[in-house]
Amino acid sequence: MLKRPWLRPVLVVLVIFAWLSIAGAGGQTFGKLSEVQENDSGAFLPSSAESTEAAAAHAEFAPTDSIPALLVVDDATPADLDTVQSFVDDVLTVPLEGDPEGRTIGDVTLSGPQGQGPTAIPSEDGEAILVTFSVDAEVFSEQVGESSFGQVYVDTMRAAWAEADTGLSGYVTGPAGLVADLVEAFAGIDGILLLVALGVVLVILLIVYRSPVLPFLVLATSMIALTGAIIAVYAMASNNVITLNGQSQGIMFILVVGATTDYALLLVARYREELLRIQSPYAALAKAWRRSLEPIAASAGTVVLGLLVLLLSDLKSNAALGPAGAIGIAASFLAALTLLPALLLIGGKHARGVFWPAMPRYRGDDAHEAEETIEAVERRAGIWGKVSRRVAARPRVVWVAASLLLLGLAAFLPTFKSGGLGERDVFTGEVESIAGFEVLEAHFSAGATSPIRIIAAEDQADELVDAVAAVDGVDAAYVLTPSIAAGAPAGVVQDEPIVIDGRVEINAITQVAASSVEAQDIVAEVREVVHAIEPDALVGGQAAEALDTRTTSERDLRIILPTILVVILLVLMLLLRAVIAPVLIILANVLSFAATMGLSAVFFNHVFGFPGTDPAVPLLAFVFLVALGVDYSIFLMSRAREESLVHGSREGVRRALAVTGGVITSAGLVLASTFAALGVIPLVFLAQIAFIVAVGVLIDTFIVRSLLVPGLIGDMGRRAWWPSRRIGD
Repeated sequence: MLKRPWLRPVLVVLVIFAWLSIAGAGGQTFGKLSEVQENDSGAFLPSSAESTEAAAAHAEFAPTDSIPALLVVDDATPADLDTVQSFVDDVLTVPLEGDPEGRTIGDVTLSGPQGQGPTAIPSEDGEAILVTFSVDAEVFSEQVGESSFGQVYVDTMRAAWAEADTGLSGYVTGPAGLVADLVEAFAGIDGILLLVALGVVLVILLIVYRSPVLPFLVLATSMIALTGAIIAVYAMASNNVITLNGQSQGIMFILVVGATTDYALLLVARYREELLRIQSPYAALAKAWRRSLEPIAASAGTVVLGLLVLLLSDLKSNAALGPAGAIGIAASFLAALTLLPALLLIGGKHARGVFWPAMPRYRGDDAHEAEETIEAVERRAGIWGKVSRRVAARPRVVWVAASLLLLGLAAFLPTFKSGGLGERDVFTGEVESIAGFEVLEAHFSAGATSPIRIIAAEDQADELVDAVAAVDGVDAAYVLTPSIAAGAPAGVVQDEPIVIDGRVEINAITQVAASSVEAQDIVAEVREVVHAIEPDALVGGQAAEALDTRTTSERDLRIILPTILVVILLVLMLLLRAVIAPVLIILANVLSFAATMGLSAVFFNHVFGFPGTDPAVPLLAFVFLVALGVDYSIFLMSRAREESLVHGSREGVRRALAVTGGVITSAGLVLASTFAALGVIPLVFLAQIAFIVAVGVLIDTFIVRSLLVPGLIGDMGRRAWWPSRRIGD
């Protein structure tokens, strides 16, 4: 008995108060994460990437870097030039909404080489009109309230075009339009994403607990854990410790909600078991907490370590997701094991009331499960008791059949399109910038606004221009001169090239937009041609950055995948005090990953019609599926070891499958549903991650944890626990 019984409720109140204080501070930071986001793909490349080095060299040739916003008008004739030019002249006087300095569009739009403003230019086929507005890159990235200056600039221009009612179809596109549409897509992360995720989790918890109280305690724990994680992530991003983007932020939110709920399900299920055997809620929760600590800690540890392995990535976006996600999981772990127990005990000796109306009643000594027969345990477990009985009856048939099913799905893995996406392919629906790019490609040299930039020796310039111009997909190539740098078309003014330290810049104009995946293939061919003439030349630009992102992701995949497997294997060995069982679990999860990617390939290619996959998808899918998917095997096998020490290996696995079936299935459904919520953000990357992880978690839940792993361990018996000698068959 506790000598000071009054101390327990005081500790409960203090823990709740401490977390509420964190929530208060985190709530004020909640909407500020968007202010420290960086969504420019070029910002995530390593300094050693060729496009990064080329960008640094280009800055010497064009000290004032600009972001072009392109107004492209479709189905227009030369007779419409005056109408469009009149709009352009008027729009320059339109105030930028929300700008604290009261600037207009014209105040921040860069002038042309002779000081002229943006000019309407007809296409060669006479069916479209193009106007280029350029904004200083530093001004474009400024923060205006909760939006970026670039977002405000594009939104103001689009609103002005709509109000002008010219009768023409106009689109604001180009790099500025694309960035604005990306920012708008990410705007749903703080709102709709969380609402959908929490709504889905609430429905599942209401079904699982059949209580109007307990689900809200779990959700409150998740949200408060999230606010704690946000404080730390915001501090790191605002101090440039990590480079956070919208995708990482969305994934972190989902990780925290899903992981906290999973840990809560495991703890609450064990607490409910102990309430049948122990009269005091304090004592029951203390025992449940001790029994749950090891599997929850192992689960959190595998995910944290798996995420931290992402620090080995050369892409700053992946490297940032590592610590951001790890902080989120750590917050989930702490909240689930401190705040949730305090909330569960808030009723003191009447704490069973949180389970109302199905409150667990104390049954005394008869409730000791360890003394029950396996048949009694399976009867009480319902459907999962039937599953455990059938797996135990023919374990080899079960695991072989499960393996063949997964191998059948994995056979489609070679059809997975891992060649990357162009920036114009990142949206799941139609957005204005993409519609504008389509018009641009149909009527203009689409790559003119974002050319391939080649930094090379002056004496090689003529040969390189000829070689690059001959590359399939390149419309023109020319050396950068002062007039071209000031905005004049190539060839209009005959002046000498800009030469810096014996080098010149050559611009290559592609037929397709730099944001397309085809432009990346052109860059690859240009690099091959250029490096054959001058190995030290640098090839950069927007399309080159996308290509380098793709190749860097492929490098990361080769380095990070085996590292994660080794880390998780070591954690499993420490948890299970065995060698064979952890190896089997890792092999099962790798097979599960291959099956998931094969099934995803079928859906991506033939159902959703995705043109490809984001370069980061295979890597992040592996991290999440192996690190998160192994959680359910951890929950099962930690209980199996506990039971096997008493009943032997085969019966221990059988008991573990029966008693954990319900809670692990609920946890899998929660995690799959929360990741599926990422699909509400209209970006292909998040839609692909949502599908892969949701499907993979369900495969891990219903096939790997329920059939493959229990069948394997049941077939091997005590040999699976080698070198331990404490467990018999």
